[in-house]
Formats: sequence, structure tokens, C-alpha cells
Amino acid sequence: MKRFGLVGAAFLVLSACAGGPQAPAGFEPRIANPSAIISAEIAFARRAQEKGQWTAFRETAAKDAVMFDPQPNLAQAWLKGRADPPVAVKWQAHKAFMSCDGKTGATTGAWQRPNGTFGYFTTIWQFIQKNERGDGEWKWVVDHGDVLPTPRAPKEMIETKVASCKGQPPALLQAPAEGAKMKSGFSRDQSLSYTWVVQPDGSRTVEVKIWNGQMSETVILDQVAAPK
Repeated sequence: MKRFGLVGAAFLVLSACAGGPQAPAGFEPRIANPSAIISAEIAFARRAQEKGQWTAFRETAAKDAVMFDPQPNLAQAWLKGRADPPVAVKWQAHKAFMSCDGKTGATTGAWQRPNGTFGYFTTIWQFIQKNERGDGEWKWVVDHGDVLPTPRAPKEMIETKVASCKGQPPALLQAPAEGAKMKSGFSRDQSLSYTWVVQPDGSRTVEVKIWNGQMSETVILDQVAAPK
């Protein structure tokens, strides 16, 4: 996991981009700015160090976020009353991806536990708008990860990429294999999508795609083995 194998609930995301993917009437687009989710991820990591690991997860999770243990659980229920460990896990974002509308994003990077183990994480972020002025905050809706035999190399610069605003990306859905649990989510303009699938044995896959103007390309593909 990042961080402990957490994953959040998928849901449709509000968004639009002028001259690009179509949005519902009355929807106000945001300018895509990957630094917004980078800042959210950095603040999340800092809060874990300052206030406590599970406290940080509770305070930054969306209401319907889900965690894997290894099967999916509602994050807020799983986190309720859970005591923070004496020393929190540390993590750093290496890459950030954002939808054309600027309201959905994904970060991925490296984590380090106090016991000397290390691994990777992927987080899906959603901008939650609070009023008609467009004020709001970023909440994570997907957070998962796994251990690695060797740590990911540190990055001097965080790589960023924004989905294309050209054309009309399709919202393609697929059915999971028998016995598997699966959920997909899309930015409202459909330029960013994510899917998690958990098999009966606890193994899972998390995939993030962004629209490049002609097709949706996979930018993150995480595969976690079943617990031993």
C-alpha cells in the first residue's frame, strides 16, 4: 500500500475545455494546471508528517473514497478511529497527469516506510467545487500502491502531462471477469479515465488513461500481486 494499497471510489468528474470535449450545459470549465494536484499531493504528504498518517488520509479523502485491504473498503469507514502510527510513511510524486478540464488528475511516485521498505503509489484526485464562484478543494478518490524490490529513482523534476482538448473521447466501459470487483471513473469531459479491478485472490490492477486527441493512451498501469 502507499501507502498500504489504498484505492478510492471511481465517479464521474465535472469538466470541460473550450473547443474540446463536450460538457453539460451550464458547466464552467477550469484551466488545466497539473501543479494544482502536485501541490495537493505535497500538502497531503506534509500533513501525514505533521498531524499523523491516518489523520491525513481521513482529512483528504473524498466521501466515497475506497481502500484495498486487499479487497475494496470504504475509506472513511476503514479509517474511522484508526490510530496513527508513531512515524508516518513518506512519499514523493514523480509524475502528474490531468484531464483537459482541469478537475481530475492522477499522481504517481515513490514511498518509504520507517521500517526500511519502499514502493510506489498512484493517487487519483478530484476537484470538489463548493459554490458557484468555483471555490473548492482537491480530494483523493483513489489511492493505492505496492512494495518494490528496488526503490524508484528520485526525480529532480515532476513530469506532467495534460489530456488533449481536441475531439470527443469516448467513455468506453468493460465488464470485469467473473468474481472480480471493478469500477471505472471518468472526468466529465471524458479526457481522463481510471479503472481498478480486484480479483477474488486480492490481486488488483489500476490503470489511468488520458485522451491524446485521437485515442485514449495508458499513462499508468499498476499491477499488484495477490497477498502471500
